[in-house]
Amino acid sequence: MAGIKRTSEAVWNGTGMEGSGTLSSTSGVLNQTPYSFKARFQNEDGKAGTNPEELIAAAHAGCYAMQLSFMLTGAGFAPTSLDAKSTLEMDQVEGGFKIARIKLSVVGTVPSISAEQFDELATKAKEICPVSQALSALPITLDAKLA
Repeated sequence: MAGIKRTSEAVWNGTGMEGSGTLSSTSGVLNQTPYSFKARFQNEDGKAGTNPEELIAAAHAGCYAMQLSFMLTGAGFAPTSLDAKSTLEMDQVEGGFKIARIKLSVVGTVPSISAEQFDELATKAKEICPVSQALSALPITLDAKLA
């Protein structure tokens, strides 16, 4: 299989504080989706648009859930559902903000698996998920539970 490429584009207009921009992706999932300082740091309900950290967290949760599904299936435990959540936390530091840590959690409905087997596969999936690897400079904790 040849290398895989994914492309997204950001267009920003104006200053950092008062400006705004749009995000678009080749797939069209992001199609001039608005983002701004307010959407990033002041608007907790997310209705003013998205932000880079939300997109990183979404990518992480999606990649992890898919990786875990492959691993469970490969071990003979076909999952019924996996509810994965990635919570990215930022700290204010001198000169701006820094992504400080990520809390990954998953609740799985997986017939015939023990809690120990699920935990072992969930932990391994966190280690080999491509997005987890890309974020490996950050501490990533995992809370894995069966439904």
